[in-house]
Amino acid sequence: MNIPGYRPRLSVAASAIHPLLKSLYVMAALVEARDAYTGGHLWRVSQFSQLLAMDMGLPASEVARISLGGFLHDLGKIGVPDAVLNKPGPLDEHEFEVMRTHPEVGQRLLTGHPLAPLVLPVVLMHHETPDGRGYPQGLRGEAIPVEARIVGVTDAFDAMTSTRPYRSAMPIATALDIIAEYLGSQFDRECGERLIALGERGALEHIVGHSEPHIPLQHCAGCGPIIVVKHSQPSGSLVYCRACGGEHRVERDGKEMRLIFTGRLGNAAALEPDMDDFLLEELLEETETLLDVAA
Repeated sequence: MNIPGYRPRLSVAASAIHPLLKSLYVMAALVEARDAYTGGHLWRVSQFSQLLAMDMGLPASEVARISLGGFLHDLGKIGVPDAVLNKPGPLDEHEFEVMRTHPEVGQRLLTGHPLAPLVLPVVLMHHETPDGRGYPQGLRGEAIPVEARIVGVTDAFDAMTSTRPYRSAMPIATALDIIAEYLGSQFDRECGERLIALGERGALEHIVGHSEPHIPLQHCAGCGPIIVVKHSQPSGSLVYCRACGGEHRVERDGKEMRLIFTGRLGNAAALEPDMDDFLLEELLEETETLLDVAA
């Protein structure tokens, strides 16, 4: 699987693709729901990766695989304890070692899934780096599949341009400057240069700071983490912080949106994680349109 030029072979009937794809998206979305500060991270990495793959001129079926892999890349974080995943500060050496297990945990979770070959290289190898200092295999250069190189740089870009418990989001230009500094060592040179060019053209701005199309990130007025607002939630809807349980009312005015803290807390039912059906169907349609399912 770490051989350059690896391409998956599937033995899946076309009629089975939709429910199998849906199961992958739902798995990933429920993992993301555990982390109060990364709402929309999977969607953003998926979209950045799709743009970058298209800019590199890859075939539509490859673009679909890379977009799907971007959404699933952190699947293995389901095995990371909450104390590590949601730590309000940098990880110590032991905690980082725990976090480093997530690519291999993700690989094991996908074992036996009929569509696993589409995304396994990304899930397992998105933290490999050109200089061989990445993990889990310490691969170098082109021994890292192109899809993993793409998601590796877009994952880092989104982490830098997103607010975390221990720092605020960086401006796009600052994040791109950091990527430029580490081209050829931490980041694949071609992927990084193309992402920088996309950023300089303003092609990433509609994704940065959003949890899905046209939905800017909202934050809890009480404790700060992200509260994801869905397309299906009109003005007056109630949404809840998954960190403190604080209840907020959605206020929409045209394209503008804000949250008003009500001072109340949500009950257990209100705090249950769920998948945004609108986003799920949009992702499925997009992937199925691009994906060549021929064996």
